[in-house]
Amino acid sequence: MMCPSGPEPDRPSTGEDGASLEASFTALLEDDVEDLYENAPCGYLSTLLDGQIAKINTTLLTWLGYRRDEVVGRMRFSDLLTVGGKLYHETHFAPLLRMQGDINGIALELKTADGTRLPVLVTSTVKTGADGQPLLIRTTVVDARDRRAYEKELLRARREAELARQEADCDRERLQKVLAILQQSLLPPSLPVVPGLETASHYHTASPDHLGGDFYDLFALGDGRWAFFLGDVCGKGPSAAAVTSLTRYTLRAAAMHEPDPVTVLTTLNTVLHQQYTSANPRYCTVVFGTLTPQVGGFAVTLASGGHPPVLLMRADGSADYLPTPGGFLVGILPDARFAAVTTTLTAGDTLLLYTDGLTEARIADGARYGDEALLDFATRLAPVTAATAVTAVVGLLDSFGDGLDDDTALLALGVPRTSTTEKSP
Repeated sequence: MMCPSGPEPDRPSTGEDGASLEASFTALLEDDVEDLYENAPCGYLSTLLDGQIAKINTTLLTWLGYRRDEVVGRMRFSDLLTVGGKLYHETHFAPLLRMQGDINGIALELKTADGTRLPVLVTSTVKTGADGQPLLIRTTVVDARDRRAYEKELLRARREAELARQEADCDRERLQKVLAILQQSLLPPSLPVVPGLETASHYHTASPDHLGGDFYDLFALGDGRWAFFLGDVCGKGPSAAAVTSLTRYTLRAAAMHEPDPVTVLTTLNTVLHQQYTSANPRYCTVVFGTLTPQVGGFAVTLASGGHPPVLLMRADGSADYLPTPGGFLVGILPDARFAAVTTTLTAGDTLLLYTDGLTEARIADGARYGDEALLDFATRLAPVTAATAVTAVVGLLDSFGDGLDDDTALLALGVPRTSTTEKSP
Protein backbone atom coordinates (compact mmCIF):
# COMPACT_ATOMS: atom_id res chain seq x y z
CA MET A 1 0.00 0.00 0.00
CA MET A 2 1.23 3.47 -0.85
CA CYS A 3 0.50 6.87 0.65
CA PRO A 4 -0.64 9.42 -1.98
CA SER A 5 2.42 10.86 -3.64
CA GLY A 6 0.76 13.92 -5.22
CA PRO A 7 0.14 14.65 -8.90
CA GLU A 8 2.51 13.12 -11.42
CA PRO A 9 4.93 15.70 -12.92
CA ASP A 10 4.50 16.58 -16.57
CA ARG A 11 6.49 14.36 -18.90
CA PRO A 12 9.09 16.15 -21.03
CA SER A 13 8.34 16.41 -24.71
CA THR A 14 10.21 14.01 -26.95
CA GLY A 15 12.42 15.15 -29.74
CA GLU A 16 15.43 13.65 -31.42
CA ASP A 17 16.69 12.72 -27.93
CA GLY A 18 13.21 11.56 -26.90
CA ALA A 19 14.11 7.93 -26.27
CA SER A 20 16.93 8.75 -23.84
CA LEU A 21 14.83 11.40 -22.08
CA GLU A 22 11.96 8.95 -21.72
CA ALA A 23 14.27 6.30 -20.27
CA SER A 24 15.80 8.79 -17.81
CA PHE A 25 12.36 10.02 -16.75
CA THR A 26 11.12 6.46 -16.20
CA ALA A 27 14.16 5.62 -14.10
CA LEU A 28 13.64 8.79 -12.05
CA LEU A 29 9.99 7.88 -11.35
CA GLU A 30 10.96 4.38 -10.31
CA ASP A 31 13.55 5.78 -7.89
CA ASP A 32 10.97 8.22 -6.49
CA VAL A 33 8.40 5.46 -5.94
CA GLU A 34 10.92 3.24 -4.17
CA ASP A 35 12.12 6.15 -2.03
CA LEU A 36 8.52 7.02 -1.13
CA TYR A 37 7.89 3.43 -0.01
CA GLU A 38 11.07 3.16 2.04
CA ASN A 39 10.90 6.58 3.72
CA ALA A 40 7.14 7.15 3.92
CA PRO A 41 5.73 8.88 7.04
CA CYS A 42 4.04 5.58 7.87
CA GLY A 43 5.33 2.03 8.18
CA TYR A 44 4.69 -0.64 5.53
CA LEU A 45 5.19 -4.37 5.59
CA SER A 46 4.01 -7.33 3.54
CA THR A 47 3.61 -10.79 5.01
CA LEU A 48 2.83 -14.26 3.74
CA LEU A 49 -0.51 -15.74 4.77
CA ASP A 50 1.10 -17.41 7.79
CA GLY A 51 2.35 -14.02 9.01
CA GLN A 52 6.01 -14.37 7.94
CA ILE A 53 7.41 -10.95 7.03
CA ALA A 54 8.46 -10.78 3.37
CA LYS A 55 9.01 -7.02 3.00
CA ILE A 56 9.28 -4.04 5.37
CA ASN A 57 10.13 -0.40 4.78
CA THR A 58 12.92 1.66 6.34
CA THR A 59 10.50 3.84 8.33
CA LEU A 60 9.10 0.90 10.31
CA LEU A 61 12.56 -0.63 10.78
CA THR A 62 13.77 2.68 12.24
CA TRP A 63 10.82 2.88 14.64
CA LEU A 64 11.44 -0.68 15.84
CA GLY A 65 15.24 -0.53 15.94
CA TYR A 66 15.78 -3.67 13.84
CA ARG A 67 17.97 -4.38 10.83
CA ARG A 68 16.21 -5.66 7.72
CA ASP A 69 18.04 -9.02 7.82
CA GLU A 70 16.78 -9.56 11.41
CA VAL A 71 13.17 -9.28 10.31
CA VAL A 72 12.60 -10.37 6.70
CA GLY A 73 12.18 -14.13 6.48
CA ARG A 74 12.97 -14.53 10.19
CA MET A 75 10.02 -13.00 12.04
CA ARG A 76 6.25 -13.06 11.83
CA PHE A 77 4.05 -10.00 12.28
CA SER A 78 2.86 -11.35 15.65
CA ASP A 79 6.51 -11.46 16.84
CA LEU A 80 6.53 -7.65 16.74
CA LEU A 81 3.53 -7.42 19.11
CA THR A 82 3.41 -7.28 22.91
CA VAL A 83 1.89 -10.20 24.82
CA GLY A 84 -1.50 -8.50 24.91
CA GLY A 85 -1.23 -7.62 21.22
CA LYS A 86 -0.50 -11.23 20.30
CA LEU A 87 -3.60 -12.39 22.16
CA TYR A 88 -5.78 -9.75 20.47
CA HIS A 89 -4.24 -10.59 17.07
CA GLU A 90 -5.04 -14.28 17.47
CA THR A 91 -8.58 -13.96 18.86
CA HIS A 92 -9.85 -10.84 17.06
CA PHE A 93 -7.59 -9.28 14.40
CA ALA A 94 -6.62 -12.36 12.37
CA PRO A 95 -10.12 -13.97 12.33
CA LEU A 96 -11.77 -10.72 11.20
CA LEU A 97 -9.11 -10.18 8.52
CA ARG A 98 -9.70 -13.68 7.16
CA MET A 99 -13.47 -13.13 7.07
CA GLN A 100 -13.52 -9.56 5.70
CA GLY A 101 -10.34 -9.33 3.62
CA ASP A 102 -9.39 -6.04 5.28
CA ILE A 103 -9.39 -4.42 8.71
CA ASN A 104 -8.81 -0.73 9.43
CA GLY A 105 -7.40 1.45 12.20
CA ILE A 106 -6.86 -1.17 14.92
CA ALA A 107 -4.94 0.10 17.97
CA LEU A 108 -2.06 -2.22 18.91
CA GLU A 109 1.30 -1.95 20.64
CA LEU A 110 4.55 -3.04 18.95
CA LYS A 111 7.57 -4.14 20.95
CA THR A 112 10.80 -2.51 19.77
CA ALA A 113 14.22 -4.14 19.76
CA ASP A 114 15.10 -2.55 23.12
CA GLY A 115 11.84 -3.76 24.73
CA THR A 116 9.94 -0.46 24.79
CA ARG A 117 6.36 -0.22 23.54
CA LEU A 118 5.24 1.68 20.46
CA PRO A 119 1.49 2.45 20.23
CA VAL A 120 0.33 2.22 16.61
CA LEU A 121 -2.77 2.06 14.41
CA VAL A 122 -2.73 -0.92 12.04
CA THR A 123 -4.58 -1.39 8.74
CA SER A 124 -4.26 -4.67 6.82
CA THR A 125 -5.56 -5.85 3.45
CA VAL A 126 -5.42 -9.32 1.91
CA LYS A 127 -4.10 -9.23 -1.67
CA THR A 128 -5.69 -11.83 -3.95
CA GLY A 129 -4.69 -13.25 -7.30
CA ALA A 130 -6.65 -13.29 -10.55
CA ASP A 131 -8.36 -16.48 -9.36
CA GLY A 132 -9.53 -14.80 -6.15
CA GLN A 133 -7.20 -16.81 -3.93
CA PRO A 134 -5.32 -14.88 -1.18
CA LEU A 135 -1.64 -14.33 -1.91
CA LEU A 136 -0.24 -12.10 0.83
CA ILE A 137 -1.19 -9.50 3.45
CA ARG A 138 -0.26 -5.82 3.11
CA THR A 139 -0.16 -3.78 6.31
CA THR A 140 0.15 -0.06 7.02
CA VAL A 141 1.39 1.05 10.46
CA VAL A 142 0.80 4.59 11.79
CA ASP A 143 2.62 5.99 14.84
CA ALA A 144 -0.05 6.67 17.50
CA ARG A 145 2.08 8.21 20.26
CA ASP A 146 0.54 11.65 19.69
CA ARG A 147 -2.91 10.05 19.78
CA ARG A 148 -2.15 8.58 23.22
CA ALA A 149 -1.36 12.05 24.54
CA TYR A 150 -4.66 13.23 23.08
CA GLU A 151 -6.48 10.33 24.79
CA LYS A 152 -4.96 11.35 28.12
CA GLU A 153 -6.32 14.85 27.65
CA LEU A 154 -9.74 13.42 26.82
CA LEU A 155 -9.64 11.28 29.95
CA ARG A 156 -8.78 14.34 32.04
CA ALA A 157 -11.69 16.25 30.50
CA ARG A 158 -13.96 13.27 31.09
CA ARG A 159 -13.02 13.12 34.78
CA GLU A 160 -13.69 16.85 35.17
CA ALA A 161 -17.10 16.51 33.51
CA GLU A 162 -17.91 13.52 35.70
CA LEU A 163 -17.01 15.47 38.82
CA ALA A 164 -19.22 18.37 37.76
CA ARG A 165 -22.12 16.02 37.11
CA GLN A 166 -21.70 14.37 40.50
CA GLU A 167 -21.69 17.71 42.30
CA ALA A 168 -24.90 18.73 40.53
CA ASP A 169 -26.75 15.47 41.23
CA CYS A 170 -28.55 15.82 44.55
CA ASP A 171 -29.90 12.25 44.32
CA ARG A 172 -26.47 10.68 43.79
CA GLU A 173 -26.29 8.90 47.14
CA ARG A 174 -29.71 7.31 46.71
CA LEU A 175 -28.85 6.25 43.15
CA GLN A 176 -25.62 4.66 44.31
CA LYS A 177 -27.41 2.58 46.93
CA VAL A 178 -29.87 1.27 44.34
CA LEU A 179 -27.06 0.45 41.89
CA ALA A 180 -25.05 -1.31 44.61
CA ILE A 181 -28.02 -3.54 45.45
CA LEU A 182 -28.55 -4.38 41.78
CA GLN A 183 -24.83 -5.05 41.30
CA GLN A 184 -24.73 -7.48 44.23
CA SER A 185 -27.70 -9.36 42.80
CA LEU A 186 -25.54 -10.24 39.78
CA LEU A 187 -22.81 -11.83 41.92
CA PRO A 188 -22.86 -14.80 44.32
CA PRO A 189 -23.36 -13.62 47.91
CA SER A 190 -20.42 -15.81 48.93
CA LEU A 191 -18.31 -18.60 47.46
CA PRO A 192 -19.20 -22.17 48.49
CA VAL A 193 -16.84 -24.30 50.56
CA VAL A 194 -15.01 -26.77 48.28
CA PRO A 195 -13.23 -29.62 50.11
CA GLY A 196 -9.49 -29.46 49.48
CA LEU A 197 -9.67 -26.05 47.74
CA GLU A 198 -9.10 -22.50 48.94
CA THR A 199 -11.14 -19.82 47.14
CA ALA A 200 -11.20 -16.03 47.15
CA SER A 201 -12.93 -13.36 45.06
CA HIS A 202 -13.26 -9.61 44.75
CA TYR A 203 -15.31 -7.17 42.70
CA HIS A 204 -13.97 -3.65 42.22
CA THR A 205 -16.50 -1.09 41.00
CA ALA A 206 -14.78 1.64 39.01
CA SER A 207 -17.74 4.01 39.35
CA PRO A 208 -20.59 3.78 41.87
CA ASP A 209 -22.79 5.60 39.36
CA HIS A 210 -22.85 2.77 36.81
CA LEU A 211 -23.82 -0.89 36.78
CA GLY A 212 -20.88 -2.97 35.63
CA GLY A 213 -20.91 -6.03 33.40
CA ASP A 214 -18.27 -8.20 35.11
CA PHE A 215 -19.37 -11.47 36.73
CA TYR A 216 -18.09 -14.70 38.30
CA ASP A 217 -19.39 -17.83 40.02
CA LEU A 218 -18.40 -21.18 41.54
CA PHE A 219 -20.93 -23.98 41.98
CA ALA A 220 -21.23 -27.75 42.45
CA LEU A 221 -21.92 -30.10 39.53
CA GLY A 222 -22.39 -33.24 41.60
CA ASP A 223 -20.18 -36.31 42.04
CA GLY A 224 -17.56 -34.13 43.71
CA ARG A 225 -17.02 -31.98 40.61
CA TRP A 226 -17.28 -28.19 40.52
CA ALA A 227 -17.68 -25.53 37.84
CA PHE A 228 -16.44 -21.96 37.79
CA PHE A 229 -16.61 -19.02 35.41
CA LEU A 230 -15.61 -15.37 35.17
CA GLY A 231 -16.39 -12.89 32.41
CA ASP A 232 -17.21 -9.40 31.21
CA VAL A 233 -20.27 -8.24 29.26
CA CYS A 234 -19.84 -5.48 26.71
CA GLY A 235 -21.15 -2.13 27.96
CA LYS A 236 -22.52 -0.81 31.23
CA GLY A 237 -25.88 0.11 32.73
CA PRO A 238 -29.23 -1.70 32.86
CA SER A 239 -28.89 -3.24 29.39
CA ALA A 240 -25.50 -4.76 30.30
CA ALA A 241 -26.96 -6.00 33.59
CA ALA A 242 -29.72 -7.80 31.68
CA VAL A 243 -27.12 -9.56 29.50
CA THR A 244 -25.09 -10.43 32.60
CA SER A 245 -28.11 -12.04 34.24
CA LEU A 246 -28.92 -14.04 31.10
CA THR A 247 -25.26 -15.10 30.74
CA ARG A 248 -24.96 -16.35 34.35
CA TYR A 249 -28.23 -18.27 34.14
CA THR A 250 -27.29 -19.84 30.79
CA LEU A 251 -23.82 -20.89 31.97
CA ARG A 252 -25.22 -22.55 35.08
CA ALA A 253 -28.05 -24.29 33.24
CA ALA A 254 -25.79 -25.49 30.39
CA ALA A 255 -23.19 -26.80 32.85
CA MET A 256 -25.75 -28.84 34.75
CA HIS A 257 -26.82 -30.47 31.48
CA GLU A 258 -23.35 -31.00 29.97
CA PRO A 259 -20.34 -29.54 31.86
CA ASP A 260 -17.83 -29.78 29.01
CA PRO A 261 -16.43 -26.20 28.79
CA VAL A 262 -16.52 -26.08 24.97
CA THR A 263 -20.15 -27.25 24.93
CA VAL A 264 -21.12 -24.72 27.62
CA LEU A 265 -19.57 -21.79 25.75
CA THR A 266 -21.12 -22.95 22.47
CA THR A 267 -24.54 -23.00 24.14
CA LEU A 268 -24.04 -19.50 25.56
CA ASN A 269 -22.92 -18.23 22.15
CA THR A 270 -26.09 -19.59 20.54
CA VAL A 271 -28.33 -18.05 23.19
CA LEU A 272 -26.76 -14.59 23.01
CA HIS A 273 -26.61 -14.56 19.22
CA GLN A 274 -30.26 -15.56 18.90
CA GLN A 275 -31.50 -13.31 21.72
CA TYR A 276 -29.90 -10.13 20.40
CA THR A 277 -30.33 -9.29 16.74
CA SER A 278 -27.65 -7.81 14.50
CA ALA A 279 -29.29 -4.39 14.99
CA ASN A 280 -28.65 -4.65 18.74
CA PRO A 281 -25.71 -7.07 19.18
CA ARG A 282 -24.58 -8.05 22.66
CA TYR A 283 -21.55 -10.14 23.48
CA CYS A 284 -19.20 -11.00 26.29
CA THR A 285 -15.83 -12.52 27.09
CA VAL A 286 -15.78 -15.43 29.52
CA VAL A 287 -13.63 -18.24 30.94
CA PHE A 288 -15.49 -21.39 31.96
CA GLY A 289 -13.86 -24.35 33.67
CA THR A 290 -14.43 -27.49 35.72
CA LEU A 291 -12.63 -28.91 38.75
CA THR A 292 -12.38 -32.67 39.26
CA PRO A 293 -10.85 -33.90 42.55
CA GLN A 294 -7.86 -36.20 42.26
CA VAL A 295 -5.17 -37.37 44.63
CA GLY A 296 -3.37 -34.31 46.00
CA GLY A 297 -5.39 -31.70 44.11
CA PHE A 298 -7.69 -31.12 41.16
CA ALA A 299 -7.77 -31.70 37.41
CA VAL A 300 -8.80 -28.48 35.66
CA THR A 301 -10.42 -28.22 32.23
CA LEU A 302 -11.30 -24.81 30.86
CA ALA A 303 -12.12 -22.90 27.68
CA SER A 304 -12.11 -19.19 26.90
CA GLY A 305 -14.33 -17.02 24.77
CA GLY A 306 -12.09 -14.07 23.89
CA HIS A 307 -11.13 -13.53 27.54
CA PRO A 308 -7.68 -12.67 28.95
CA PRO A 309 -5.78 -15.87 29.84
CA VAL A 310 -5.78 -17.11 33.42
CA LEU A 311 -2.65 -16.93 35.56
CA LEU A 312 -1.21 -20.12 37.02
CA MET A 313 1.10 -19.63 40.00
CA ARG A 314 2.90 -22.82 40.98
CA ALA A 315 4.18 -24.04 44.32
CA ASP A 316 7.75 -23.98 42.93
CA GLY A 317 7.60 -20.16 42.60
CA SER A 318 6.97 -20.02 38.84
CA ALA A 319 4.08 -18.22 37.18
CA ASP A 320 2.75 -18.15 33.64
CA TYR A 321 -0.38 -17.64 31.59
CA LEU A 322 -2.39 -20.72 30.71
CA PRO A 323 -2.90 -20.32 26.95
CA THR A 324 -6.47 -20.75 25.64
CA PRO A 325 -6.15 -20.47 21.85
CA GLY A 326 -8.95 -20.06 19.35
CA GLY A 327 -11.55 -18.49 21.66
CA PHE A 328 -13.92 -16.11 19.86
CA LEU A 329 -15.97 -13.40 21.53
CA VAL A 330 -19.17 -15.03 22.79
CA GLY A 331 -22.37 -13.99 21.02
CA ILE A 332 -20.97 -12.01 18.10
CA LEU A 333 -20.75 -14.84 15.50
CA PRO A 334 -23.29 -17.60 14.86
CA ASP A 335 -20.65 -20.36 14.69
CA ALA A 336 -17.95 -19.24 17.13
CA ARG A 337 -15.43 -21.95 17.94
CA PHE A 338 -13.77 -22.70 21.26
CA ALA A 339 -11.03 -25.06 22.43
CA ALA A 340 -10.42 -26.67 25.81
CA VAL A 341 -7.14 -26.86 27.71
CA THR A 342 -6.30 -28.93 30.77
CA THR A 343 -3.95 -28.59 33.71
CA THR A 344 -3.67 -29.76 37.30
CA LEU A 345 -3.66 -27.92 40.61
CA THR A 346 -1.56 -29.58 43.28
CA ALA A 347 -0.56 -28.48 46.78
CA GLY A 348 0.63 -24.86 46.73
CA ASP A 349 -0.71 -24.05 43.23
CA THR A 350 -3.15 -21.17 42.63
CA LEU A 351 -5.21 -20.23 39.58
CA LEU A 352 -6.15 -16.53 39.17
CA LEU A 353 -8.93 -15.35 36.86
CA TYR A 354 -9.49 -11.63 36.23
CA THR A 355 -11.28 -9.23 33.88
CA ASP A 356 -9.48 -6.74 31.67
CA GLY A 357 -10.09 -3.79 33.98
CA LEU A 358 -6.85 -4.94 35.64
CA THR A 359 -4.59 -5.04 32.58
CA GLU A 360 -6.26 -2.07 30.87
CA ALA A 361 -5.67 0.25 33.85
CA ARG A 362 -3.49 3.27 33.09
CA ILE A 363 -0.28 3.79 35.03
CA ALA A 364 1.69 6.99 35.73
CA ASP A 365 2.91 7.69 32.18
CA GLY A 366 -0.54 7.08 30.63
CA ALA A 367 0.37 3.64 29.26
CA ARG A 368 -1.76 0.63 30.08
CA TYR A 369 -0.58 -1.70 32.83
CA GLY A 370 -0.56 -4.66 30.42
CA ASP A 371 -0.15 -8.43 30.45
CA GLU A 372 3.63 -8.46 30.84
CA ALA A 373 3.53 -6.29 33.97
CA LEU A 374 0.84 -8.52 35.48
CA LEU A 375 2.93 -11.63 34.77
CA ASP A 376 5.94 -10.01 36.49
CA PHE A 377 3.70 -9.17 39.47
CA ALA A 378 2.43 -12.77 39.67
CA THR A 379 5.95 -14.18 39.43
CA ARG A 380 6.98 -12.09 42.43
CA LEU A 381 3.94 -13.36 44.36
CA ALA A 382 4.35 -17.07 43.67
CA PRO A 383 3.99 -19.32 45.52
CA VAL A 384 0.87 -17.80 47.02
CA THR A 385 -2.50 -18.81 48.48
CA ALA A 386 -5.78 -17.82 46.83
CA ALA A 387 -6.65 -15.32 49.58
CA THR A 388 -3.20 -13.72 49.56
CA ALA A 389 -3.24 -13.47 45.74
CA VAL A 390 -6.57 -11.62 45.73
CA THR A 391 -5.46 -9.33 48.56
CA ALA A 392 -2.27 -8.47 46.66
CA VAL A 393 -4.14 -7.73 43.42
CA VAL A 394 -6.68 -5.58 45.29
CA GLY A 395 -3.73 -3.55 46.60
CA LEU A 396 -2.46 -3.25 43.04
CA LEU A 397 -5.86 -2.01 41.85
CA ASP A 398 -5.92 0.59 44.60
CA SER A 399 -2.49 1.83 43.52
CA PHE A 400 -3.83 2.75 40.05
CA GLY A 401 -6.03 5.50 41.48
CA ASP A 402 -7.82 7.38 38.71
CA GLY A 403 -6.11 5.17 36.14
CA LEU A 404 -8.54 2.37 36.96
CA ASP A 405 -11.55 3.31 34.84
CA ASP A 406 -13.24 -0.07 34.39
CA ASP A 407 -14.78 -2.61 36.75
CA THR A 408 -12.58 -5.56 37.69
CA ALA A 409 -13.60 -9.02 38.91
CA LEU A 410 -11.15 -11.46 40.52
CA LEU A 411 -11.52 -15.17 41.29
CA ALA A 412 -8.68 -17.25 42.75
CA LEU A 413 -8.66 -21.03 43.24
CA GLY A 414 -5.80 -22.68 45.11
CA VAL A 415 -4.86 -25.98 46.70
CA PRO A 416 -3.49 -25.53 50.23
CA ARG A 417 -0.10 -27.04 50.93
CA THR A 418 -1.75 -29.27 53.55
CA SER A 419 -4.44 -30.52 51.12
CA THR A 420 -5.77 -34.04 51.71
CA THR A 421 -8.05 -34.03 48.68
CA GLU A 422 -8.66 -37.53 47.39
CA LYS A 423 -9.93 -38.70 44.03
CA SER A 424 -13.68 -39.20 43.94
CA PRO A 425 -14.84 -42.81 43.87
